[in-house]
Amino acid sequence: MSDRPEAGSIGWFDLTVEDAEPIRDFYSQVTGWKAQDLTMGDYSDYMMSTVESETPVAGICHARGQNKNLPPQWLMYVSVLDLQTSLNTCVALGGKVVCPTRAMGSYGTMAVIQDPAGAVLALIQPPTEP
Repeated sequence: MSDRPEAGSIGWFDLTVEDAEPIRDFYSQVTGWKAQDLTMGDYSDYMMSTVESETPVAGICHARGQNKNLPPQWLMYVSVLDLQTSLNTCVALGGKVVCPTRAMGSYGTMAVIQDPAGAVLALIQPPTEP
């Protein structure tokens, strides 16, 4: 059995905002999530985990660097088999690429798209080897 996410499955959620600390604290108090710093060079974003098992469930990120142009809304990541094919199809069907392709380390390669209605979604192609 493979650890590779199934194409079309939802693998992650994150939220990108101008000032992540108060939003981190908001969700910690509202949901009970525990925050863990995720170093991004000269600042930290936050990986949010469940209280009991400490399973990572979401990220809360600053709107800086590669995330600067992301809207302040929860962003869902969907696994795809071929990221470039999915991006080409998105554009051909009237959508657009909001954030271009970028490497996500051991998680694979991702990009953010916007559908013709204006909703955004992250697409991620896991690495070929888990």
